[in-house]
Amino acid sequence: MRTPKTLATLAFALLAILPAVAAPTWLTDLDEAKKVAAKEKKDILVDFTGSDWCGWCIKLKKEVFDLPAFEAATKKFVLVELDFPSKKAQSDEVKTKNRAAQQKYGITGFPTILLMDAQGEVYARTGYQAGGPEKYVTHLQELSKQNTPEGKKALAAEAKNAAEAGAKRAAASAKVKAALEAKDFAAGSAAYDEMYGAVSGPQKAILNMNKAIFSLRIDADNKERALKLMDAALQDAAGNEALVNRIKADREKVAAGENPFAPKAGAAPAAKPAAEGKKAGQGA
Repeated sequence: MRTPKTLATLAFALLAILPAVAAPTWLTDLDEAKKVAAKEKKDILVDFTGSDWCGWCIKLKKEVFDLPAFEAATKKFVLVELDFPSKKAQSDEVKTKNRAAQQKYGITGFPTILLMDAQGEVYARTGYQAGGPEKYVTHLQELSKQNTPEGKKALAAEAKNAAEAGAKRAAASAKVKAALEAKDFAAGSAAYDEMYGAVSGPQKAILNMNKAIFSLRIDADNKERALKLMDAALQDAAGNEALVNRIKADREKVAAGENPFAPKAGAAPAAKPAAEGKKAGQGA
């Protein structure tokens, strides 16, 4: 008859030879993922990341992907990591394939998470989300409901609109640059109007500030025109204390004879006041 001690020893021995719970497997090839997804009847989750430089990518991996609670997502998705590292070594083949995927899917920020069907058709796009793995899995489950013909059509329309808007901004930016070189205020002002479209409030304030900056860069002596634009910007910024304070500070410098926007060699007008710059790195 085996004693309790013997049974306990046997139990520990059995535990020792059992395999550890496997962490989710991340593939690095989207074509391979499509084959696995078709075989296992799963969708695909693709993480476009900068693993060794992108702060939000590192944060998402640490707070979500590396935790056991995220394993629930593997029941629904084949996981793919397409990495764009700064220091980590990659073969030329991997770099080429990842860049091709980045261009194909219009990835402009990291991390960007794409959800696809097994054929590689995208139906949802997201990025970093706070709240830990459980909340992220719930978020992915909600996004999975968009895996319908209507959901894919809506996302495709959204992507098309974004691409068209980006092309329009790029064309307007080229016009601003040409007007700067020609020192043509009217042409530059019209280009900024084209770039921003019909805006109001703080966005219109930023538009007028860009025009003021442009004015000073092509004619630093014409303070009157720049100050008039800044006054218009102050009216539009009413209610946005941070923006109002920034504009006031710049206006005081211009009124005192300074030019805080004096161009550096090869520089173009700033897109917007520094205080209103978009937070970078959250992707999607």
